[in-house]
Amino acid sequence: MKISAKLLLAAAVVMLGFAGAASAQEAPDALVKRISNAVLDTAKTDKGVQGGNLKSITALVEEKIIPYVDSERMTSLAVGRHWREASDAQKQQLQTEFRSLLISTYAGALTQVRDQKIEFSPLRASPTDTDVEVRSQVIQSRGDPIQMSYRMEKLPDGWKIYDVNVLGAWLIETYKGTFSSEIDKGGIDGLIATLQAKNKQLAARGTVKK
Repeated sequence: MKISAKLLLAAAVVMLGFAGAASAQEAPDALVKRISNAVLDTAKTDKGVQGGNLKSITALVEEKIIPYVDSERMTSLAVGRHWREASDAQKQQLQTEFRSLLISTYAGALTQVRDQKIEFSPLRASPTDTDVEVRSQVIQSRGDPIQMSYRMEKLPDGWKIYDVNVLGAWLIETYKGTFSSEIDKGGIDGLIATLQAKNKQLAARGTVKK
């Protein structure tokens, strides 16, 4: 499945928006608003990221973003009903490979961060909600605003993201069909092997296309 440059850019900005220190007492939209500008500033000036160095981008994502993503829930949703069939070891492998795939897939978009800014819609949720959708749009100097939403859940250690909608397409749904087809062909291990092969191919490049 081909993913447009706009989708990649928007998803990258979404991921960047969740970097930084999380607070369990802070509202999910307030958390994203507070940290987005600081992280975007870093992305604009980091020479390794702007140069497309995959190691630099991976290090940025692993340190600043991954701790604030519910990797298990995101992966289980993408795998769907087959998740119940996977062993604990297979579940861990799926999470690791899916995470690597997302980093490599969207790495090129991180090199395109320039003058973008994010505007947020009022949060439609009550203080007691533990699962919310935060709506926003990426404003660029050229082109129409890019609409996006984040599905977030409140865990004991704070709010975490588990799905993203960019231009009307949810991230989980983008991968769910492909994952199901791979499992039908070769089982859980077949999907893991496919993800491993794809990640090795992407890692071998060293740099990403802008």
